[in-house]
Amino acid sequence: MARIFFVIGCASAFLAVAAGAFGAHALRDRLEPTLLDAFDTGARYQLLHALALLAVAWATTRWTAGTGAVLAGWLFVAGTVLFSGSLYLLALTGARSLGAVTPLGGLCFLAGWVALGWAAWRG
Repeated sequence: MARIFFVIGCASAFLAVAAGAFGAHALRDRLEPTLLDAFDTGARYQLLHALALLAVAWATTRWTAGTGAVLAGWLFVAGTVLFSGSLYLLALTGARSLGAVTPLGGLCFLAGWVALGWAAWRG
């Protein structure tokens, strides 16, 4: 599992940096400021949780209570797809209904941090 989370974390970090550059250079003059801010927030949270996936990869090899770390990893992946993905789509399409999905991704992020903390506590 460590290798899987490490690879996903690296890919997610790559995509987050690419999205941030795309937003800063290609979207700056095309999106209204609130939509550009939403896109930037998606990239920032994706990058942060890509790094969290690298921590999860380490944690799965470090602690015997690796189940919590594995759960945390999948919650971070789901959070990235739901939170950052919905913000990217909201910014690019203007579909405000996607804003209803974003909090679900945020809950996945929060649950992931709890699961990772639990794994550390039990480990």
